[in-house]
Amino acid sequence: MSYPIQLKMWQRVSIVTLLLLIPSVGIAIFRQSVMVAVPANQTAPSSTPTTSILPNHHDYQALQALVQQYSCVVPVQNFGTLPVTRTEFAAVLNACLNRSNELIATDPKIVTPADMKTLQRLQSEFAPELATLRNPRDELEARSPMTPTQTTRERTQAESTRKTQPLPTAPPVSIPSDSSVLPQGANRANIPELQAGSSIGRVAPEPQTGSRFNTENYDRIEDNPFHRVSNDPLSTFSIDVDTASYSNVRRFITQGELPPKDAVRIEELINYFTYNYPQPKGERPFSVTTEVAAAPWNPEHKLVEVGLQGKRLESETLPPSNLVFLIDVSGSMDDPNKLPLVQQSLKLLVNKLRPEDRVSLVVYAGNAGLVLPATPGSQKSKILAAIDRLEAGGSTAGGQGIELAYKIAKQSFLKSGNNRVILATDGDFNVGVSSDADLTRLIEQKRDQGIFLTVLGFGTGNYKDGKMEQLADKGNGNYAYIDTLLEAKKVLVNDLRGTLFTIAKDVKIQVEFNPAKVQAYRLIGYENRLLQNQDFNDDKKDAGDIGSGHSVTALYEIIPTGTKSDVKLPEIDPLRYQRSGETAPDAAGNELMQVKLRYKLPQDSTSQLITQTIQDDDLRADQIPSTNLRFAAAVATFGMVLRDSEYKGNANYDLVMKLATQGKGEDQEGYRGEFIRLVEQSRGLITKK
Repeated sequence: MSYPIQLKMWQRVSIVTLLLLIPSVGIAIFRQSVMVAVPANQTAPSSTPTTSILPNHHDYQALQALVQQYSCVVPVQNFGTLPVTRTEFAAVLNACLNRSNELIATDPKIVTPADMKTLQRLQSEFAPELATLRNPRDELEARSPMTPTQTTRERTQAESTRKTQPLPTAPPVSIPSDSSVLPQGANRANIPELQAGSSIGRVAPEPQTGSRFNTENYDRIEDNPFHRVSNDPLSTFSIDVDTASYSNVRRFITQGELPPKDAVRIEELINYFTYNYPQPKGERPFSVTTEVAAAPWNPEHKLVEVGLQGKRLESETLPPSNLVFLIDVSGSMDDPNKLPLVQQSLKLLVNKLRPEDRVSLVVYAGNAGLVLPATPGSQKSKILAAIDRLEAGGSTAGGQGIELAYKIAKQSFLKSGNNRVILATDGDFNVGVSSDADLTRLIEQKRDQGIFLTVLGFGTGNYKDGKMEQLADKGNGNYAYIDTLLEAKKVLVNDLRGTLFTIAKDVKIQVEFNPAKVQAYRLIGYENRLLQNQDFNDDKKDAGDIGSGHSVTALYEIIPTGTKSDVKLPEIDPLRYQRSGETAPDAAGNELMQVKLRYKLPQDSTSQLITQTIQDDDLRADQIPSTNLRFAAAVATFGMVLRDSEYKGNANYDLVMKLATQGKGEDQEGYRGEFIRLVEQSRGLITKK
């Protein structure tokens, strides 16, 4: 009889429980109705950052339209076709906000009011995710007009100090054929950081994670030693206008680590900057400027500056160009900071072409192929479309690609023009010409036929710096490393004349020191540009080239005769049959050194000679070096600190900051200001250690 009683009790308990659950059931039913009410082409918002946003969502479609309209850099793979997380969506949105800011800096009306409203709405909806990616002061609605007194670099600095980390990318978006070059307000950091907990304020290259190994390669550099003038009075070297080392060093520092010692080539750091040397007079293609001051890192020594300034050619006097773009589209280039950045960079150059210029496009991967035959510069849309069609994949037939590129350049050769192959790659050649020696011989042969080679390096992880520099050196060209679109603008737009138009080739410098005035000397940098003394008069010996408007700076540290230095000098036994170090009577006078330069005009095979002496003027205590010398000394000091050179004396980051601040000068483009900020970041990295 107990069973009915238990049943009734259970029924009562069930009824009470159901009544207690009614509010929750009602709320659940209400929530379900809300979810059902959401249109089929939308995705209900979620408070969780991992919720996927579908391609048919109206926010997704709105952002995709902005990407296409304004050619935003897309840092998320398959955006436009596959769902993305809210964080990934914010990454693409951030790229479009940056791109809009760049365009507004050039033309406030270029972004339509409707698109501006869409950007502001999306920015509000994804504010939490954006806050983890970038500094709030970069927000679109907080953008304020730039003052006329700000430099180009300063206008971009707020955007250029974000830490970024590339993600896999979709095929690049086409830039309209009538688009202008990168605006002056361009953002150096254009791909947002997605790693949780990361610090803000540095631009980071691609991390090496998972199964990917860092195989970057740098040739070993041993600092030039001091030489006794009594035994070795001559110093001979080739000039160098390459700048790759500076932008590569910047890449390491902005990612939060100091560069490898051998990645620091001090002459390339110094020559990244222009100096206020006078324009040449008469028929000479460059001027020569010299200056002497106390060496900042060792006041007992002296610092001698030799500066060359190339003649700046006006646009209407520049010869027509026959350019062959040789693009590495191998599998190793399938990263956002490689092929997509190559495409964007070349588009900047295309937009500067004139109707009389010609462009061809050759690619190489498993095989080499001609993508675009010689096309007039007036057909920009055709050239840009060919660039847009490039995709990465396959092995790297670098040698075959170079052979084909030179063949195409020869077919379109301009007898009185600028014939040049522009190679864009990470340097990872593994298929093609059987050896590096064969490859350099091929490049030397084509160089002698009047076709020069410019090398543009891209990417991280498997970058082959040594090979890239060697190719450019043998091809009578220059070598630059492009880590951002802003650097591409500097190399291919701001410095276009110097990059493409050679005004003097095979430029050599030989310095003879007066043993009566100089006890010992050392050349700072140029370690891989040294020449034998007899090479100076040998017109068959290849050397560096100067482009239109280029400036080249070389620094010597010298120990005056009679000075007791803490630097250990090489010891050589006295000669038995001849006396070294003797000075001819009355031949030197008060001369410190004699500087000789040899160069050839671009179409000549015979060199011309320039000779100039430097006097040993006594240094007054109140004598102030020029801003040129102080800034060059700052960069040299920075290089010695990064390399931990045995010759750095009392050099440290404080000394670098002092010299750079004093030598900053006008700095119209803001490059020197950026250098100062880079030094500050480096000092911070040392402090963290």
